[in-house]
Amino acid sequence: MIGYLRVSTADQEHGIDAQRTAITLEATRRGWDVIWLEDAGRSGKSLDRPAVREALDMLERGEAVALAVSKLDRLTRSVHDFSGILTTASRQGWGLIMLDLGVDTTTPAGKLVANVVAAVAEWERDMIALRTKEGLAAARAKGVRLGAPSRQDPATVERIQFLRSGGLTYRAIADLLNQGDVPLPGGGARWHPASVRQAGRVAA
Repeated sequence: MIGYLRVSTADQEHGIDAQRTAITLEATRRGWDVIWLEDAGRSGKSLDRPAVREALDMLERGEAVALAVSKLDRLTRSVHDFSGILTTASRQGWGLIMLDLGVDTTTPAGKLVANVVAAVAEWERDMIALRTKEGLAAARAKGVRLGAPSRQDPATVERIQFLRSGGLTYRAIADLLNQGDVPLPGGGARWHPASVRQAGRVAA
């Protein structure tokens, strides 16, 4: 198993040692040896990183059976890249393990959850773009001056409810929203389990 580690120059709470410990515990539980690859001082906005390229090359050659990260955002912050990695893993026959989300694509349930997460994130992005485009066009046509957005985005509410129905915890959903830079109603800095729970009840 490849244990991938990443820390950017701005990161403090997701240090290399903490990531290594989390992955080591999982590898020990499974009885797997770990091949460590690390990108230090690198952003998660792009997959164009030396250790990521090396990991993907090794997985393609069959030199490892899975890629493990302590948190999804250690690997990528991009919905598009995440979806691409899932597709590659499925096609080449290796697993993707994200400890923070409890996702393990080497199991049927884990593969389903990962695909749900990717699909919902992609759907939300497309819907937000469509609504924004249509809303701005309609406002301009009517000469309406745009006001402040509503406190709760319906797409975010739908996403939370859908992910909950798929079995994700409030903590896991909060992590996904933070990784996707989804704005918090009221201008808060970060999503937390309590704010996810409250938002998910809006249309319940």
